[in-house]
Amino acid sequence: MSGKPHSRLFKLIEGVTLVVVVFAFLIGGIVAWFWHEFNAAGPLRDEKIVVIPKGAGTTGIAKVLTEAGVIENPLVFKIGARLTAEGLPLHAGEFKFPASVSPRGAMRVLIEGKVVLHRMTVAEGLTVAEVYDVLNAQPDLEGPVPPKPPEGSLLPETYFFVLGDTRAQLVDRMRSEMTAQLAALWEQRDKDIPLASPDEAVTLASLVEKETSQDDERARVAAVFYNRMKKGMALQSDPTVIYALTDGKGKLERTLTTADLKLDNPYNTYTNTGLPKGPIANPGLAALKGVLHPAKTKELYFVADGTGGHAFAETLDQHNKNVAKWRKFLKSQAEQPSGTAGAGSEGEN
Repeated sequence: MSGKPHSRLFKLIEGVTLVVVVFAFLIGGIVAWFWHEFNAAGPLRDEKIVVIPKGAGTTGIAKVLTEAGVIENPLVFKIGARLTAEGLPLHAGEFKFPASVSPRGAMRVLIEGKVVLHRMTVAEGLTVAEVYDVLNAQPDLEGPVPPKPPEGSLLPETYFFVLGDTRAQLVDRMRSEMTAQLAALWEQRDKDIPLASPDEAVTLASLVEKETSQDDERARVAAVFYNRMKKGMALQSDPTVIYALTDGKGKLERTLTTADLKLDNPYNTYTNTGLPKGPIANPGLAALKGVLHPAKTKELYFVADGTGGHAFAETLDQHNKNVAKWRKFLKSQAEQPSGTAGAGSEGEN
């Protein structure tokens, strides 16, 4: 009789053990399945950019990734992220997910927080109004443009930004970059240049920027303007007249006339000696360096030579010969000569 209770106890223990073993195998199977799914290649065939909104949370992120086709099972992602993220946050923003990325790989993308960078290039020589046109045409920036800053205060450069950045932030960056770069360049300037301030350097550099796009000509064009200033000659730069006529809002869609050159305007360097009232564009670093470290020449004139560059001259006689060559080139191109005069155009008044 005494053996029966023991027998029932053993059977109970065996039963419990079996249940535990079965349960352990079941749990192990679930864990193995989960681990496989969390690390397995996902359904994404090609890399894809997905925007994760702010405040989405793990559940919201899993839903966004599932709807975007990055992952298949939002529950696997959610549980996996909570178990393996080690307390690191999943960032919001615009992210690029590679093809076949696993749920775990997608989680790592969000933890690393390497958001997609957009780029915007502001070309040298644009006016503030033209830079604002570039900003307004950029669909990945938010918000309105701020009130226009002074002409010449924005540094032309390639700027990188992320989704959510504003146009006002980009303008602030452009202004800060110009301020910082100009201060450094001004400290290293040639001490004999006849400029009283960094602002004057920006003004003259804007003329140089509009007169030539050739890197090897900027210091030489700057020298021409300095040489004319030292002799009390008007700078006679056509772009200053164009700026006066357009108020810096865009290109002049016609040829300058003799009447234009007589325009009574503080920017007109035909009717006024010395520098114009202020910058006529936003100069780049190369133009600023050319102005602050001009070539050592005696040249007083330059004119386009038909190759994209300019022919320079020390005397009016040589300049007029260069102008004649330029007119001959224009004729060969079936174009009419502009009829304008000056240091950077066809002749001398």
